[in-house]
Amino acid sequence: MQSHYDVVVIGAGPAGEGAAMKLTKEGRKVAVVDARQEVGGNCTHVGTIPSKALRQTVFNIMRYQRDPLFQRVGELRNVPVSQVLARAKNIIQEQVSVHTRFYDRNRVDLHHGQATFVDPHTLRIKTLEGGKELVTFDQAVIATGSRPYQPEDIDFKHPRVFDSDKILSLDYPVHKLIIYGAGVIGCEYASIFVGLGYKVDLINTQNQLLSYLDDEIADALSYYLRELGVLIRHQEQYEKLETFDDCVVMHLKSGKKIKADAILWCNGRTGNTDTLGLENVGLTANSRGQLATDRQYRTSVPHIFAVGDVIGYPSLASAAYDQGRCVGAHMTGTGDMEHVDDVPTGIYTIPEISSIGKTEKQLTEEKVPYEVGQAFFRHLARAQITGETVGMLKILFNRDTLEILGIHCFGNNAAEIVHIGQAIMQQKGGGNSLKYFVNTTFNYPTMAEAYRVAALNGLNRLF
Repeated sequence: MQSHYDVVVIGAGPAGEGAAMKLTKEGRKVAVVDARQEVGGNCTHVGTIPSKALRQTVFNIMRYQRDPLFQRVGELRNVPVSQVLARAKNIIQEQVSVHTRFYDRNRVDLHHGQATFVDPHTLRIKTLEGGKELVTFDQAVIATGSRPYQPEDIDFKHPRVFDSDKILSLDYPVHKLIIYGAGVIGCEYASIFVGLGYKVDLINTQNQLLSYLDDEIADALSYYLRELGVLIRHQEQYEKLETFDDCVVMHLKSGKKIKADAILWCNGRTGNTDTLGLENVGLTANSRGQLATDRQYRTSVPHIFAVGDVIGYPSLASAAYDQGRCVGAHMTGTGDMEHVDDVPTGIYTIPEISSIGKTEKQLTEEKVPYEVGQAFFRHLARAQITGETVGMLKILFNRDTLEILGIHCFGNNAAEIVHIGQAIMQQKGGGNSLKYFVNTTFNYPTMAEAYRVAALNGLNRLF
């Protein structure tokens, strides 16, 4: 029997869920198709949730190792990742249960299987049991996410060659690891594995880490990764990779050879569009499997939209969910959601990085008269109490109007701290002023107090 829906959403990750929930609440009959047996997408099963759970466990180990009362925790070093990730499996199942209830409560039909377009209004689903279903639809949302990019000349089936999905199944001890690619994922895993006691060579194809960050924050990340023990090699390109039973050897175009127990490839991602049958609806993905959309996330086919990692930047779960809700608003005509632009950056290295707004370099190029307010965590009572004294909060503001232009944070809980600044930046009618932080009483001792300290520091620079 063939079913018909107002909207079919392909993908049950954050983007697909955001679209489905918005659409069904506006009265649309919605089906969600996902290739897994459980909802949550890559974010829940192989991406954000397990990697951040792993990070938290490693962070806890590193914290206890600094305390002489907990020296025995050091015995956990060099254990296989699969053992450290045991806790993450429980978190994944809890997340799956929570999000499954969302679909049940909102009466969204879930189909588990591989979706392929037959024509512009028909979808064929190859179920996990091997059967086939056909569904028809008026509109569709592609939210299939992405997967790690794999060059054809590297054998990812080899037991010592990993990408950012496969690395979570690492089941043997590693003493030295090569990480190729120093983007967000590469930097996060570099800090995680060095925290587990691995020797880490981080190969960066660029001349600095995460160049889109504020220069001072990017420099701080480089410094503390090196302090942890990461060897960073800038402006290097791989030539070939040799694999052996007991090691790998990476040959770089500069002539260097690096031997290690394993390699983690973190150089780019590919949109999951190759099995969708896009040619049957008149769509073409780019060389990285990504789809182009307009400001309403509409593809070149008017009734088909795309959101999340499958459209590329910013490739964040937080942005993907809001993009999905935005699509739902455009489809239903409610108009209560705008294009997702002002997205905070959250990088879960050890320590964390988070920022929103302009960098010093951008403001200088735009000739904006800005000033800087800083608060170093080592001076804050709460940081001294917790022992997490590495880091800083940096506020960029217009020296004439005191309007806040950028918030940049490096240190423990940076991804939480940044939201205070984000909320004030988005106030209208002059409410986004540095004076808010000077005239507001913060709990003491807290990390939030960093905003008052940074604001006073910035005002003291004015004349």
